[in-house]
Amino acid sequence: MSDELSLVFAALADPTRRDIVARLTTADATVGELAEPYDVTVQAVSKHLKVLEEAGLVTRSRDGQRRPVHLEAEVFDLMTKWIERYRRTAEARYQKLDAVLAEMADNRDSLPSEGTAS
Repeated sequence: MSDELSLVFAALADPTRRDIVARLTTADATVGELAEPYDVTVQAVSKHLKVLEEAGLVTRSRDGQRRPVHLEAEVFDLMTKWIERYRRTAEARYQKLDAVLAEMADNRDSLPSEGTAS
C-alpha cells in the first residue's frame, strides 16, 4: 500500500490499534503506559505503534527520559474528507429516491379507488 489513506485505514483495521488511538485522544502516553491495559508485551504494543507511525497517525518525541507518543489529528482530516465526499453522494442518491417514492405515492393517491364508479 502506497497511498496515505490506505495506510491509515489498514492501520485502523486492528482493534488494538483503534483502542490505542482512542486512548491517545485524551493525552500523550509512553509505550509502557499504552501497554498497561493489554495482555501483551511492550514489544507487541511497540509494533502496533510502528504501524500507526508509518500511517502518520502518531509520532514519538523525546521529553527527557520519556518518549511520549502523540496522536497526529491532521490525518483524521484526510479520512473525514474522504468519508464526507461519499456521504454527500449517498445522501444525494437517497434524496432522489425519496423524491421518486413521494411522486409514486402522489400518483397512487390520485388514482380512483377500487369499487368506485368513474
